[in-house]
Amino acid sequence: MSVEKINLVKPNAADGMAVNQLVASCPPLDTNSAYCNLLQASHFSDTSVAARSEAHGLVGFVSGYVIPNQPDTLFVWQVAVSEKARGQGLAKKMVLSLLEREACSGVRFINTSITQTNEGSWALFRRLADQLKAPLNESIMFDEQTHFNGQHDTEHLVRIGPFSR
Repeated sequence: MSVEKINLVKPNAADGMAVNQLVASCPPLDTNSAYCNLLQASHFSDTSVAARSEAHGLVGFVSGYVIPNQPDTLFVWQVAVSEKARGQGLAKKMVLSLLEREACSGVRFINTSITQTNEGSWALFRRLADQLKAPLNESIMFDEQTHFNGQHDTEHLVRIGPFSR
């Protein structure tokens, strides 16, 4: 995709199916049910972002939420960027745009979980840590055997922060 204007906006329920299709087109992301994506785009719209281009529609989506018992921590659930919009730093722009929202005004940490083999996500969150001038720490969040009965790779908790804005 040539460099064109991409608008970063709060998603809404009408984005749910497009989010579902975008995530399905972005392996190795885990696909969620369409209903889950509808909830992400509606109930979590203050902490999620949709990236839209006039020519291609929804080309990016970040779902996240402020952890209920950790109001200083944004958990980034998924980051999806269409092949049509890759190579422009869109994923990082979307996450950083969330930090500018009122819903994230108290956020000083970003958490996410990443499997060891998801090189794209590791690179994104390392770049975010560098830009935020904050440490990145890693630990096991959900173990392949203990939590997934051997049916899913271990999810590593990645924690960036504290950072100031």
